[in-house]
Amino acid sequence: MPKIEEGIKLDFHNVLIRPKRSTIDSRSNVNLTRTFHFKRTSRTWTGVPVIASNMDTIGCFDVYRVLSKHQIITAFHKFYDVNDFVKYQSDNCMTFDPDMFMVSTGIKDEDFQRLQRILAQVQCNWICIDIANGYIKALVDFCKRVRAEYPDKIIVAGNVVTREIVEELILNGGVDVVKVGIGSGSACLTRMKTGVGMPQLSAIMECADAAHGVGGHIISDGGITCPGDMAKAFGGGADFVMVGGAFSGHDENPGQLVSNPDGSQSKLFYGMSSSHAMNKHYGGMNDYRASEGRVIRVPYRGPIEDTVLDYLGGLRSACTYINASCIKHMPLCTTFVHVSQQLNASLINQ
Repeated sequence: MPKIEEGIKLDFHNVLIRPKRSTIDSRSNVNLTRTFHFKRTSRTWTGVPVIASNMDTIGCFDVYRVLSKHQIITAFHKFYDVNDFVKYQSDNCMTFDPDMFMVSTGIKDEDFQRLQRILAQVQCNWICIDIANGYIKALVDFCKRVRAEYPDKIIVAGNVVTREIVEELILNGGVDVVKVGIGSGSACLTRMKTGVGMPQLSAIMECADAAHGVGGHIISDGGITCPGDMAKAFGGGADFVMVGGAFSGHDENPGQLVSNPDGSQSKLFYGMSSSHAMNKHYGGMNDYRASEGRVIRVPYRGPIEDTVLDYLGGLRSACTYINASCIKHMPLCTTFVHVSQQLNASLINQ
């Protein structure tokens, strides 16, 4: 018989963060960097724990060049091969900072071989094992394989939204950081097409509790629409926050500007399980699957630097409201209030 899990599950728009008496007089006094130690490797990492998503319109070289200046990680998409890395470094007379990017991979044999080719030529400390459904046994098996091959790397894997698989990936898969989020992204249709998912804030809180209990960490992946959502993700216990759509539409994102009927301009942003992405990268979509992503025209936003500064400024401001001197302290200082309305929308779009 089907079961119903009682209790309300919450998303970012269901809550606000309650302000508290603060001794922090200026946003400039807030430290947004964190240092992490990882369960499976002796490596440490220090930086701003924000990650550009490994979607092909986000996780690209030009985005990396801007974000790395702010000590922000870019998870490169799965469709770069070793020649792309070598050529970009040569053309731009630069070397990738091994702490500021992730090499992403699927879980097929050819994905493993591609990963080996890249890591043989490019120094990188992060591996992101990324599939839409993190509940299949093949993911755990692949994580074990990667951990055996690369015992010194920081390994990320996902996506999941519940406690038991977080613990499985960390304890039995050899994973350091679990990526949390199913159906929460702006270009994702998984919840509509399958009925599967979990509101993102509740998923963060459950999965963070599970991961921290066994010495691991989590990334909140999806659902970020504004700096306030990012503050709520950190306040809910996320160690890292991955951003997709909010980092789209900029000069550094791939793709040509598209002219709209009203004279404005936009860029395409699409889910990696969309028919658009399947046609682009695989020559079509198999007839046994449905498109679980949408194509969105994102208004042109100019340089991504402006958006990054806006988000980091919002985070600092959130910290001053709750007396958190750094991101690490945000969960300890956060109290959520359940609300029916986020903001006064009376003048929006007028």
